[in-house]
Amino acid sequence: MITYEDFAKLELKIATIKTAERVDGSEKLLKLQLDLGSEERQVVSGIAKSYEPEQLIGKQIVMIANLEPRSLMGIESNGMLLAASDESGPILLIPEKSVPPGTGIK
Repeated sequence: MITYEDFAKLELKIATIKTAERVDGSEKLLKLQLDLGSEERQVVSGIAKSYEPEQLIGKQIVMIANLEPRSLMGIESNGMLLAASDESGPILLIPEKSVPPGTGIK
């Protein structure tokens, strides 16, 4: 169990995927450019076995925006996409209807 204060530290936001491409040398990773309204972010995510890059363009996703940057295969990732996971792989969390990029999640 965590406290509400711990949960409140997470900055969950809606982002719109502007570009998506495979990471050379990886079967699992995609490099995404995300629109967060007031800024753009690059995120590397292990969703390449479940999603083709071209099918992601324009989709809105949920992300953790205040996660410490991390390097994956030499590429800096500035956030994390939220996804469910089952035996078929990751399933992105997508808002029911379109909202402005950068909208916070409570």
